[in-house]
Amino acid sequence: MQTTFGTGQPGKENTDLAFTDALTGLGNHRRFFDKVDRLISDRADDPAPFTVGILDLDGFKPINDLFGHKAGDDILIQVAMRLRASMDNYSTVCRIGADEFAFLYPMVFSEEQAAETSRMLIEILSAPYDVGERTARLSASVGCSLFYSGDETTEILINKAETALYHAKRSGRGRVVVYTREMEEAAKRVTRIEQALRRAVSAGEVEPHFQPIVDLNSRRTIGFETLARWTDRDLGVVPPSVFIPIAEERGIIGPLSQLVLRKATEAARSWPKELFLSFNLSPSQLVDQNTGLHILAILDRTGFDPRRLEIEITETGLMNDPASAQKIVEDLRRVGIRVSLDDFGTGQSSLGRLREFHFDKLKIDRAFVSSILDDRPSEHIIRAILAMCEGLGMDVVAEGIEDEAQADRLVQFGCAGGQGYLFGKPADADATLGYLRDSYRGALHAKAI
Repeated sequence: MQTTFGTGQPGKENTDLAFTDALTGLGNHRRFFDKVDRLISDRADDPAPFTVGILDLDGFKPINDLFGHKAGDDILIQVAMRLRASMDNYSTVCRIGADEFAFLYPMVFSEEQAAETSRMLIEILSAPYDVGERTARLSASVGCSLFYSGDETTEILINKAETALYHAKRSGRGRVVVYTREMEEAAKRVTRIEQALRRAVSAGEVEPHFQPIVDLNSRRTIGFETLARWTDRDLGVVPPSVFIPIAEERGIIGPLSQLVLRKATEAARSWPKELFLSFNLSPSQLVDQNTGLHILAILDRTGFDPRRLEIEITETGLMNDPASAQKIVEDLRRVGIRVSLDDFGTGQSSLGRLREFHFDKLKIDRAFVSSILDDRPSEHIIRAILAMCEGLGMDVVAEGIEDEAQADRLVQFGCAGGQGYLFGKPADADATLGYLRDSYRGALHAKAI
């Protein structure tokens, strides 16, 4: 005999479970799609506007890692309770992803009203959350789209809201973005670049360029930083500031990085042995435990000495998953690869990271160097960084040096290494080899004199 509860109708109970998020009790993605489908159908004859929104919690993963998954679940339950309490009798909120919620506002008819209502939700979620004896704070980002035409489907509306959310997340925490036609064009362009980049990586068409790093006292070149450059047959020159973030967001950064590192180490094999090669790792590579294996496999394949390679990582890259990043750093240093902290002073990591990660080198961000001549705070910050690195036994390179006065001031402060347009712009492998031949020919000539 089968026992049932509530309605006494097993079929209805099973249907309710299939449409319900088990953790929060809210509807799930199936419930949300069903609600929007029904509203579109109801307004088929008179397509009055309504609003669909997607809300994503900012920085939930680090909080989850810090407090534990049980606390993370408790926070999600509290978020769900606040969102449910904020809905009027016409509106719906559902949980459609790990830390993603969707809402339907049948009576919100304009972009201005959608943005205002979404900002209210963000404000509601910004109050502290109880996590045992501690509290945690969260922010949220929201993307909205409005239904205007009977031609629009639920899938189209949600895709537009996700595009708006993507723009909200890129512009910072706690933002609201309502979908516009310009976003659609931008999204299409990103997709075109993504597809072209996938083809270019597969065909080996992204090239390494090299920028000199010098000893500031002697102006002698001591190494080169590798920078990815891409010219597409249809798109033309695509700046790295455009294609690198797309590669990162669309999961292409691993194959792209491996291609550029392979080409760079093949080129650098013919350089004088005392020169090092510096190479950047992206934040997503620092959470992939196969990163170290990929690097070592490339070095083995190209015959490049690991002791001549420096890996650059950013403070932001460390923050995503410090434990994973630390293991990758340790694995690389174990085989003789040096590790450098790039863009120092502009990220969010604490000074304690310098002790935990045992960096070999620190690179002072160009933002401080560019204002060193006329901004006293920048001067004091650079002096403090140099003193700290001396105490920690770390090498230092100042980035973004563009004129002699900046270089002279850095030498005066005791900075040993420099990089920037003053010493050379990024150049391809052939031009770099020519640069080295000229440099070493000049050095030999000077010795003969």
